[in-house]
Amino acid sequence: MNERPNSLHASDIAHSMHPYTNMRAHEEKGPMIMSHGDGARVFDTEGKEYIEALAGLWSVAVGFSETRLADAAHAQMKKLPYYHSFAHKAHEPSIRLAEKLAEMTPEGMNRVFFTNSGSEANDTVIKMVWFLNNGLGRPQKKKFLSRNKAYHGITIASGSLTGLPANHKDFDLPAIPVVHLTCPHHWRWGHEGETEAQFTDRLLKELEDTIEREGADTIAAFIGEPVMGAGGVMTPPEGYWQGVEKICRKHDILIVSDEVINGFGRTGARWGCERYGFTPDIIVTSKQLTSSYMPLAAIVVNDKVYDAIADNTAKLGTFGHGYTASGHPVACAVGLENLAIIEEKDLMGNAERLEPLFQDGLRALADHPLVGEVRGVGLIAGVELARDKATKEAFQPAGSMAKVVTEFAAEEGLIVRAVYETVALCPPLIVTEDDVRQIHARLKRALDRALDWAKAEGKM
Repeated sequence: MNERPNSLHASDIAHSMHPYTNMRAHEEKGPMIMSHGDGARVFDTEGKEYIEALAGLWSVAVGFSETRLADAAHAQMKKLPYYHSFAHKAHEPSIRLAEKLAEMTPEGMNRVFFTNSGSEANDTVIKMVWFLNNGLGRPQKKKFLSRNKAYHGITIASGSLTGLPANHKDFDLPAIPVVHLTCPHHWRWGHEGETEAQFTDRLLKELEDTIEREGADTIAAFIGEPVMGAGGVMTPPEGYWQGVEKICRKHDILIVSDEVINGFGRTGARWGCERYGFTPDIIVTSKQLTSSYMPLAAIVVNDKVYDAIADNTAKLGTFGHGYTASGHPVACAVGLENLAIIEEKDLMGNAERLEPLFQDGLRALADHPLVGEVRGVGLIAGVELARDKATKEAFQPAGSMAKVVTEFAAEEGLIVRAVYETVALCPPLIVTEDDVRQIHARLKRALDRALDWAKAEGKM
């Protein structure tokens, strides 16, 4: 029998498989093991304190020590720890949370389907859209339009919508009919001398040309994050989303707003679609829905989508889809309490109020020798690194410098995330002005240390 490792560190190396990790490198390096949290901060097992400036994984709105969520989970565990929602069964937490989400989403979005994660939610969206088009007698209308650098999940179907090479390579993806359009990031993808307005026009023409080439009768939906998150925090150019909506309406193509990261105030507005002035047919949300204290995601659809799905279930006798834990009572109880806290403490307003301080402080780093561009809205931002500011040349291998910066940041007591060449920030919505200033100061020290390292290693 294998001997039990004598420490958490050794046990993790011996037995755990980590997502988004070079497993062989992990065998040598091992984990950073977190012990506990307090507000916007977390602490490792060595007692070191960190400002968690990515909110876990873009998700912990209320911080890492909200006892009201623990109490809500405990109370529901004692009352009804589990029940399903199959075949006309229901329970109060899922009913109340669906009602709350219908209240919080744009007018006309009244129906909610629960899953356990954003990936499952986007898989479900694909199936819903295929199901409704089959029911409407349009079996050929199945393709999705997505964007390069998009992130919509990692299951086979949602991972196909994602537009990141690492999520496709050697996984045999994409595995569904999807067309990836140009990433709407002007700094990186704009042509030389092309204004932002010209860039927007080019992307909208690409959308029109793609629809003409593929055939509008074959395209089911356009899916997009209002602000692209895990691809590097890319904010769209002015007029982009309004143009996308106009074109999709013209060609009877559904619009799916992936608000898994954007939702509940992250962008400085309640929803990213509201920040950028478009009205989707479907909204997908997760992460800040429960502050990730429990796994939960929700799909909110408008009446047009619901009616088409419902009519087909009447023809077939069922909607043959769902999960054991769809609308789990404990997760829904936590979600309800989490949304109550967000509203009572005006955390969406806090993101809006702190946006100038947070974004301006980061933009002050734009002159740093390692920084190519700083971008963001609300309490989400990306600091993209470049070896040469003028040419926008990236460090090689791709993403290597961002990893160096994040490692130095951790030593400075700041957790951020390396996303290719970008250092991503997305602090909990509870952050204070002092927290924001400390984030700026710790990141600046990390950049300075990375610059010294780059010079010593001959990278600059």
